[in-house]
Amino acid sequence: MILQIDVFSDVICPWCFIGKRRLEKALGTLDRQQEARIRWLPFQLNPTMPKEGTSRKEYRTAKFGSWERSLELDAKVEAVGKEEGIHFALSRIERTPNTVDAHRLIWLADKQGVQDAVVEVLFRAYFTEGQDISNRETLMDVVVGAGLDRKQAEGMLNGDEGMEAIKEAGNRARRIGIEGVPFFNINGKVTLSGAQQPETFLEAFGQVVGGR
Repeated sequence: MILQIDVFSDVICPWCFIGKRRLEKALGTLDRQQEARIRWLPFQLNPTMPKEGTSRKEYRTAKFGSWERSLELDAKVEAVGKEEGIHFALSRIERTPNTVDAHRLIWLADKQGVQDAVVEVLFRAYFTEGQDISNRETLMDVVVGAGLDRKQAEGMLNGDEGMEAIKEAGNRARRIGIEGVPFFNINGKVTLSGAQQPETFLEAFGQVVGGR
């Protein structure tokens, strides 16, 4: 049986990056005969974010009540990330970006067979390099480095391709009742919310395979 894993995620969600690593660990222990296909679906944490993004310090201070509280949460994320081999450098991030264009490029990357690679470099660019992925030029350089065709990507961003996919994913998320990400849907049968441990993923895979 093929494991079809749909992952609802946002590229500015650190727990989505952590969840990706834990999912990869779980998949790495599977028998070679067990195939898994992962599809990354858009979930906008900040759908009303200005196109150019906003100051991370101002945004996080407003969201959590104080910059000190934000730094406490960042320290927790960095500690957990370190355990998963992710070197979060949250202090380097100056702006919280609008992620619409990033999601559109992830959608295009699925069609070009490089979706997981594009998701990976977007996570790295934002969380470990502090790049402003609201900036189209920056965004384009990042995804082209992961194998996305620049000409096609630029053409798509200059139009409205990918917007319908974001809308459809949003509608699906509401039907399922998703309130936060990461959220994993395995073969349409088992769902997991949050950056679960590899063992939890393996249990879910067993439920799917055992309940054919």
